[in-house]
Amino acid sequence: MPAPTVGQTNLSRLEKIRSGKVRELYDMGDRLLMVATDRISAFDWVLPDLIPDKGRVLTALTNFWFDRLPKSIPHHRITCDLDTVKDLTPDERRTLAGRSMVVRKAKPLPVECVVRGYISGSGWSSYQKTGRIEDVPLPKGLRESDKLPEPVFTPSTKAEQGHDEPIGFDTVAGLIGKPLAEEVRRRSLEVYRWAADLGAKRGILIADTKFEWGMALDELLLIDEVLTPDSSRFWDAKAYAPGGAQASFDKQFVRDYLLGTGWDRASPPPALPREIVEKTASRYREALGRLAG
Repeated sequence: MPAPTVGQTNLSRLEKIRSGKVRELYDMGDRLLMVATDRISAFDWVLPDLIPDKGRVLTALTNFWFDRLPKSIPHHRITCDLDTVKDLTPDERRTLAGRSMVVRKAKPLPVECVVRGYISGSGWSSYQKTGRIEDVPLPKGLRESDKLPEPVFTPSTKAEQGHDEPIGFDTVAGLIGKPLAEEVRRRSLEVYRWAADLGAKRGILIADTKFEWGMALDELLLIDEVLTPDSSRFWDAKAYAPGGAQASFDKQFVRDYLLGTGWDRASPPPALPREIVEKTASRYREALGRLAG
């Protein structure tokens, strides 16, 4: 029986405490059950179409990275074994299979920890205007998609609604304190460098990514999804050609389609044609296959 496509979940015996653009959280006392649906978002809208297997791919990739993280980087995952969740019906277990994690409770830090190894997207737009990204100066003469001499930490706000906005390191320090800000920057760069090296060996360039960190008591944990096509730009190493945009294994494919429709990004988004849905699902699966095998 094929895995079901899941737009939302409503578990009969667990309280849902949050439903984000993609993930839903259920309270398990001292733990959380995190579920990745097949919803997809773009330009701060949740689109009306589901991408088959997307939540399972996000969960499998996150587990791939969590299984291999350096021991110096603690994370929030406890297990993906649904047998440890006692309050599920058989139908709920089938729905949640492959798209769920039991995680430690942590208080998320109020910043998005973006690391860039290549100049692309909003970073490229900022560089064209100012030669920098917020307070991070960059070398002159870079082309779109060029690899940076060293990865850079370019955090942003974590907006509940609307766009995340780039912020400087001093703003991060003002939000969470300088010692914690420095530690988050150090760990974010460490994880990115490690992952970019592993990805390159498997034919995937990780152009940039967004990490989330949280505090559990006094311990800093890597939380939420990690290094997936939803939170990162994945490029094909063999096809990489700086000087323009790159073909990707992430949802940039959907963004590009939507921009081509003439959608104003202020009204509800249009439906995705079946071909776009299928190609997007194929790109997500390929990213998983290339990295995890």
